[in-house]
Amino acid sequence: MKKILLFGVAMFMALAASGYLNTNGGFQNEEESNSAGLRSSSSSSSSSWSSSSLKKSAQKLKDAVMNSNTINDYDSGGLPFTKSIPGKKYDVCIVGAGLSGAIIAERYASILDKTSVVMDIRTHIGGNCYDFEEPLSGITMNLYGAHLFHTSLDRVYKYITKWQDTTPWRRYDHEVVGWLSNKLLPIPVNINTVNGLFDSHIRTSEEMDEWLKSVQIPCTNEVCENAEEMAKSRVGKDLFDMVFKTYTKKQWDKEPKELDALVTARIPVRNNFDPRYFADKYQVLPEKGYTAWFAQILKHPNIDVVLGVDYFKVKDSLEGRCGKTIFTGPIDGYFSDSGLGKLEYRSINFEADIVPNKGFFQTHSVVNYPGPEVDFTRIVEYKHYFHQKSDYTITVKEYSTDKGDPYYPVPNPTNHELYKKYQELAKKEEETKNVFFVGRLASYKYFNMDAAIDNVLNMFNTIENHPSQPDIEDPNGNAADTTDQKASTVSDSV
Repeated sequence: MKKILLFGVAMFMALAASGYLNTNGGFQNEEESNSAGLRSSSSSSSSSWSSSSLKKSAQKLKDAVMNSNTINDYDSGGLPFTKSIPGKKYDVCIVGAGLSGAIIAERYASILDKTSVVMDIRTHIGGNCYDFEEPLSGITMNLYGAHLFHTSLDRVYKYITKWQDTTPWRRYDHEVVGWLSNKLLPIPVNINTVNGLFDSHIRTSEEMDEWLKSVQIPCTNEVCENAEEMAKSRVGKDLFDMVFKTYTKKQWDKEPKELDALVTARIPVRNNFDPRYFADKYQVLPEKGYTAWFAQILKHPNIDVVLGVDYFKVKDSLEGRCGKTIFTGPIDGYFSDSGLGKLEYRSINFEADIVPNKGFFQTHSVVNYPGPEVDFTRIVEYKHYFHQKSDYTITVKEYSTDKGDPYYPVPNPTNHELYKKYQELAKKEEETKNVFFVGRLASYKYFNMDAAIDNVLNMFNTIENHPSQPDIEDPNGNAADTTDQKASTVSDSV
């Protein structure tokens, strides 16, 4: 508690020293509120906090976000759906209505004119990308943490914009800041981050490269054995301690030296003043939200959508009714009777709050808290996305945990070895029962959204022997080759 209090005082002093706060601790004006780390509500707005409608809405939102439930009982984005599986045969039965499940259903319907049923145990479409409009504020937000789309893959961008006339995507360059040594500084690390932390005066990329070279600690034999060695080889000890060390512990509940080097290898370090979190060619968000976009993907007469159904409870009833089965859930869950044990995942607890505020609570949509002063990893303020107008604002604190929905596979040797055993079982299931395992959870690999889309497009090609896909082919008629392009490795939910 003492640490948190001191951290709060430090934040207040930092803002005051920067001229963001007036003598009463409030922001000087609306413009200044947009460049400060926090925002206070007016006294008149504070009085409305006691209203029953606000309290009711706030509690409903807290419960929904905390328990990963939709505000309404079901949400299909306006798409027709059922709560039980129709009694007919399908060319393909698909488990999961997230990116992998929805896209492969659309490919089977649009390209091969095949029928499918897409089922999900959740009561909404869209998987972890699912978003909704909070009724009181009118603010669109994600239920499972902010998702920022970015890619340099032309084929993937061409696919997501297939429905541009009805559900358009708009450019959005994501920026993140974090509290580092009581200062609000850019993350990923760039020249301004280094100058702010070390009182240096770096002005050019060449000077930044020289500074990094002077602090980097090379890995033994140029091979980094773990995440700590990798981070220090890129940014040195001081930046590792300030930016990576505690944040990694909070995120994974493991010390960086206990994790694979790839964990910190995928975090960018800038040698310039670029404040953006991503450097990809395409950085966009769906103007009408992810759920509306998913509804367009699944809007096909060959696709039936079923929500709130546990596949394992209806699996026997589907015997003989599925030409193929595409499973996009956790691979260890599918083979839970194998006795191999569970793969390790990290999850997230979300703590939402809605308050009267015509401005903003913080400067950016995402503010990270890498240090030990607080136990959450970041605060997301959804109002920032496309500068939504509302008399309220919604913030969500994120706490990493090992309980709850599986989000991040934990990359270490033990889990890698266990997954190999599940891969062998999956191979047999494919050969004997025509069951294919597709997607992040089925592959026990963290995919960004663009990588997940690229993966499912490749899987569709592999399963169906590379059918022609004129809607996403390049001018040379190449529908599948992405060997010269790579999906982003920078997390789009961080």
